[in-house]
Amino acid sequence: MMCAIKLREKSVIGLAARAVAAIGFVFLAGCGNQPPAPDWAVNAEAAAQRASTAYLQGQPRIESLQWQKARASVASTGRTDLAARMELIRCATQVASLEWDDCPTFQALQPDAAAPEQAYARYLNARPRAGDAGLLPKEQQAAARHIAAQAASAPLTAGEVRQMTGAGDPLSRLLAAAVLLRAGNASPELLQAGVDLASAQGWRRALMAWLLLQAKAAERMGDADMAAHIHRRLELLQK
Repeated sequence: MMCAIKLREKSVIGLAARAVAAIGFVFLAGCGNQPPAPDWAVNAEAAAQRASTAYLQGQPRIESLQWQKARASVASTGRTDLAARMELIRCATQVASLEWDDCPTFQALQPDAAAPEQAYARYLNARPRAGDAGLLPKEQQAAARHIAAQAASAPLTAGEVRQMTGAGDPLSRLLAAAVLLRAGNASPELLQAGVDLASAQGWRRALMAWLLLQAKAAERMGDADMAAHIHRRLELLQK
């Protein structure tokens, strides 16, 4: 049975459900003796899950429709704090796919957002504060601490990449990689991690973004063979 509204990570089954739970903001929590979740919460989470997966896979029509449904469900509560949480779910999926802005839809609701959402928004912009890590989902905490310590501009080793992107769900790991990248680290190891994570899940849109960045890096290094290989992968994705 699904239970009361809560800001927590949760254990879920299936790609669509993981797409929301992995980034740490869900509307439904594990059960105790709590009453069933209201219909709006069930509908909002399901629509957000489908929208996130559609975005990652490059299905814009489905994505747009599902976000409309998710927002409408949350709007029925009149709670701007929950609307802010919904916008962060959307923004986190975009950040993981290297579509970066200041999340203007969240900014409009920011004054009513709770402390964990405020910290999460700063993290998505690669500007976490020293005390923010403890407010974030555990999969994002290592990357947040690294950035807050102003160490993110130094090239990451393969071991550091594994440490900061190797735990949790594929989307959570991809998000950590993307935020580290946004903070200024574009090491070959980090780019490869992003490519591998998106490729393994078949997330076409996200994979194209990571491959394009990797191709530019290969071209800057003068690695013509690597660049040609990446462009063949991109051509395959466009078929």
